[in-house]
Amino acid sequence: MIAARRNGLVLALIIFALDQLAKAWIVYTVHLQDQGSIPVTDWLSLTWVQNRGISMGLLNTGDSGRWPITIVTAGIAVAVGFWLARERNRADALALGAILGGALGNIADRVRLGYVVDFVHLHVGYRSFYVFNVADAAITLGVVVLLLRGVLKPQPRPSGSPS
Repeated sequence: MIAARRNGLVLALIIFALDQLAKAWIVYTVHLQDQGSIPVTDWLSLTWVQNRGISMGLLNTGDSGRWPITIVTAGIAVAVGFWLARERNRADALALGAILGGALGNIADRVRLGYVVDFVHLHVGYRSFYVFNVADAAITLGVVVLLLRGVLKPQPRPSGSPS
């Protein structure tokens, strides 16, 4: 296995572990589910959300969507895993590892609990942003890196074309 792939897999495992440890801390130490919300700063709160939809609460289907969403996200995770297994570029492999680790963290919640534990709540004044978790942040960062690399990566020129 080349280093890029190994690094991506290691990052996936680290993100999965950090996500699950953060959620365990929120549930079993902070008991956020009993408190609802805890202000941390003027712009950050820990806020309990049982996310039954997809990323950041979109397509909230309630209990009826638990297994369909779990199956679809598991399929996506498998596809990302296959992509990672073939990836040679270090940055892309790390981005894929971030996506894979985050997906596995959220899938574990859905299987175990029926919902994803979200708790990081960013807000400024009356503007409130989505409540998310470590897995969501990793998935978002991985997708942004892949998109930026796809847009900014120089494309090979066909032979014989002017430079």
